Amino acid sequence: MDMVFDGHNDVLLRLWRERQEGGNPLQDFIKGTSAGHIDAPRAKRGGLAGGLCAIYIPSPHDFSLKEPDADGHYTTPLDPPLDRHSSLDIALGMAALAHQLEQAGGWRLCRSTAEIRAAMAEGVFAAVLHMEGCEAIDADLDALDVFYAAGLRSLGPVWSRNNIFGHGVPFAYPSSPDTGPGLTDAGAALVKACNRLGILIDLAHITEKGFWDVARISDQPLIASHSNVHALTPVARNLTDHQLDAIRESRGLVGLNYAVTMLRADGRDNPDTPLSDMVRHLDRLVERVGIDCVALGSDFDGATIPNAIADAAGNQRLISALRDHGYDQDALDKICRENWLRVLASAWHE
Repeated sequence: MDMVFDGHNDVLLRLWRERQEGGNPLQDFIKGTSAGHIDAPRAKRGGLAGGLCAIYIPSPHDFSLKEPDADGHYTTPLDPPLDRHSSLDIALGMAALAHQLEQAGGWRLCRSTAEIRAAMAEGVFAAVLHMEGCEAIDADLDALDVFYAAGLRSLGPVWSRNNIFGHGVPFAYPSSPDTGPGLTDAGAALVKACNRLGILIDLAHITEKGFWDVARISDQPLIASHSNVHALTPVARNLTDHQLDAIRESRGLVGLNYAVTMLRADGRDNPDTPLSDMVRHLDRLVERVGIDCVALGSDFDGATIPNAIADAAGNQRLISALRDHGYDQDALDKICRENWLRVLASAWHE
């Protein structure tokens, strides 16, 4: 079985919501549940050995994609910006859950690639704290230092909404990612602070202008943890060829997103999406950025994924499809984990 280190999941959001509803998220993750996509038993069955686990602040209302029109087009309006104080409360709750899971033996929080490799070798889920949208961080960046001390090692300045650091892209089809302004002055300061501390910067939800702002300011490889190819599926969240070329030139990385809206040619939220759509995107990524700059970024627990995979236990079905398609073991090792470990080591000053 090929061990996978995955670039993005939202399991902490699911567990936090379960706790808000009076459940026992630690027990459910460790013992297993039928809810969502990831728990420890299903991860082990699917070879999901670790990944970047997002602290994501949900909107007060249930987010849903706008229904497509007669031509299959849709533009979901951006959610309004969030209040920082309530966002900080939620972020602290998710960070606390991450630490409680470690204390309970459910996973290991990792701050170096050596710790990731050690956890994977021991069969313990190697979790890295990520922040998807920095609504919980203040403009003075005091909270950034605190979250770094708590293990935060990766962040995306924005989710698909605007905040004090920059502007996010909407969920829209068909649409260019060039949908608005980029980083603010506070966002530029955030990028520089991440470079100094050794926190990976993720470009998965930022506007194209924001992408180029980060490319200009940052000294890290350019990373889009869970994005696909705009030329194949023209949603605003996917990457243009120009962006992919910049990622290649920086020796960065694109993590293949399993979200069906970002895989299907029609951009529809339809789980009856074949593995061949995933292979098609991965082929194009390899063609454009090279085998050393492609990995996996599932978006488990954060998106509709193909029924052919279903959850973390089905992750090896994609690996088998890639092997059958002609990817050799060296290529699969890079896609499954080694490319992620390379860029993390670079961002973390190892």
